[in-house]
Amino acid sequence: MKYLYLDGSCGISGDMTVAALLGLGASREKLDAAIAGLSLEGVHVHVENSKSYSIAGLSFAVHVHDHDADHVHSHEEGYVEHCETKDDRRKTKECHEGHHHHHEHRHLSEVYEILDRAANAGAVTPRALETAKKIFRIIAEAEAKAHGVPVEEVHFHEVGAVDSIVDILAVAVLADDLGIENCIVTRLNEGSGFVETQHGQLPIPVPAVAHIAEAAGIALHITETKGEMVTPTGAGIVAALRTQETLPAGYKILKSGLGLGKRDFGRANFLRAQIIEDAAGASNGPADCCVFILEANIDDSTPEELGYAMDKLFEAGARDVHFTPCFMKKNRPGIILRAIADAEHLPAIETALFTHTSTVGYRRIPVERNCMSRSIFEVETEYGKVRIKKSVLDNIEKNKPEFDDLKALAEKAGVPVREIQKAVEKKIC
Repeated sequence: MKYLYLDGSCGISGDMTVAALLGLGASREKLDAAIAGLSLEGVHVHVENSKSYSIAGLSFAVHVHDHDADHVHSHEEGYVEHCETKDDRRKTKECHEGHHHHHEHRHLSEVYEILDRAANAGAVTPRALETAKKIFRIIAEAEAKAHGVPVEEVHFHEVGAVDSIVDILAVAVLADDLGIENCIVTRLNEGSGFVETQHGQLPIPVPAVAHIAEAAGIALHITETKGEMVTPTGAGIVAALRTQETLPAGYKILKSGLGLGKRDFGRANFLRAQIIEDAAGASNGPADCCVFILEANIDDSTPEELGYAMDKLFEAGARDVHFTPCFMKKNRPGIILRAIADAEHLPAIETALFTHTSTVGYRRIPVERNCMSRSIFEVETEYGKVRIKKSVLDNIEKNKPEFDDLKALAEKAGVPVREIQKAVEKKIC
């Protein structure tokens, strides 16, 4: 089993994550295509080899050219914004006072529309689009809770700015390109003190980060470092990508990538991303062998309510959710809801189950789980590229095309899905 391991020792932000994933070998071409698909005027990105206190890594930055004033905005992702002109770099207060009108505020629906542009242009896979929207939804829910407003009324400030839309979509595209479905984040180190925001001084961790950590069960370790080490976007990325919080007892490091941060904490500031493999090579290692089945009988919810509940259970970290018809007391037809979950996601899934269904109790059953090892590769057909999920156990091997890719190519070519399927089979047989 291979994992993506994000080491949060120095915290995490959007730009650090993008750079770290590029360092792992994720496709720069797919990243550029996705950004172009957003159709945002005056936006370009810059990736370069750099150093943070002698530690070498990649730096990623988004630049937004402002045609109304002859300068370029270059943002440090998170609650604290900086404006970088052609001549100098001003402090946060000057940025807000002098150029506040250049920063757009957007609702979640408007952010979704921008992301959809890239998907409609064929530059973003359905899976990557789903991940990007999930990250924004997580941040929106945290902001809504922090400010006491409905999610639909949340105005994104720094997080809704163009640079952070690019950061979040970039993370989703690059993670999708790497094709590794399991992501480990053990904990995030956070700084201390206060940070200056558009809402005044706020304690660290800022409310949005605290609410994301609470909802997703992310462990925060407060350090003596003065300053914000974990940004809302960084916390949202962890909440969306993480599948478990424990490392295998022993593992091999297959590849590493370092994404450099832009803040000076008086020491090296970077996010280390690694692709690791269980040292034993077993598909059912200690971190993956035991899961829980959460089960509840429900007879007083509509199909629409149950569909929404399924979405919320997946957002809370469920591995799988399904419904089975049954008959309950007084011969009333109902359904059995079952969710499969890892131990670390149980609190969030339990909360979602009680919040979004009518049940007042559920059964929790520990079970052992054995899986084939899984990886993703691509094949090129006359219709385009298709991702293949490869599963292996001993001498047993299975290859299954991603249906979303088959569907997208079928719609583009105007042919049945089975024609794309046949083209794929020719390549992998």
